[in-house]
Amino acid sequence: MSTLIVVIFAVLVASISCTQTKEADKCGYRNPYGIGSLIISTNEANYGEFPWTIAVLEKGLPYIRCGGSLIHPQVVLTAAHCFQDIEAKDIKVRAVEWNNLSLSELYPNKDRAVQEIVVHKDFNKNTLINDVAILFLKQPYQLEEKIRPICLPPANSNFDFARCYVTGWDGDYVDRQGKYQGVLKKVNLPTIPRNTCQNTLRTQYLVKDSELHPSLMCAGGEAGKCKGEGGSAMVCPIEGSKDRYYQVGIVAFGMGCRDAHPGFYANILFLRPWIDEQLQHHGVDSSYYTA
Repeated sequence: MSTLIVVIFAVLVASISCTQTKEADKCGYRNPYGIGSLIISTNEANYGEFPWTIAVLEKGLPYIRCGGSLIHPQVVLTAAHCFQDIEAKDIKVRAVEWNNLSLSELYPNKDRAVQEIVVHKDFNKNTLINDVAILFLKQPYQLEEKIRPICLPPANSNFDFARCYVTGWDGDYVDRQGKYQGVLKKVNLPTIPRNTCQNTLRTQYLVKDSELHPSLMCAGGEAGKCKGEGGSAMVCPIEGSKDRYYQVGIVAFGMGCRDAHPGFYANILFLRPWIDEQLQHHGVDSSYYTA
């Protein structure tokens, strides 16, 4: 009888996977049951669950420098603060990264060299306003079920109180060898309305009388939930679409995991025109990230 149950479960997972493959020819589709594996966990991502997730690495070093997200086969969206002291020739990006401590995963990692780093011209490293950068790759990725772009939201969207996902390789914790630990983590966090976010900046972060710049937004405020690596995507559900997401934010800064302090994210709704402008300037088709 137990063998029959296993067979039925395997058929069910295969059926789900086939459905996801058919839907995943467009941006933003998450694979909630993973690809070829299933983890029953609230804080670890299934293998291939977030197919737009990118690790940004410095060549010759073992740790992940920042996170990023694929918005086009040859374009990665990330945070400007990750690239203050490094050139394109010194970094690479990696798709299909899951367990940062293992080389024997279901599929091999796929690395790409970076052709150009474009940082927002009004980025401020002290305040982290306009904390957005675009990486143009030397070679495109071949899109497939485990490598898919994320969608970017239209300007009139509202995500107040939405429950959204942020991913990362254990966020703030680094071991003695400088490696982020274990498999890709995921946290489910609520977005926070602008007025509440403004009060958070003034009270919890002690930036008195400061006005929240429109390029920043807040999410979180739940103890024990990390914000993920800088540059990682915060993605929120597309209303009316099953398992499909918009990227609403980019991890900018926060106060860690232990206390219930909201984290700050670059606001994609405000930064979308700049992103579109840069891709248009480079002759990149925006349809890959348009739902």
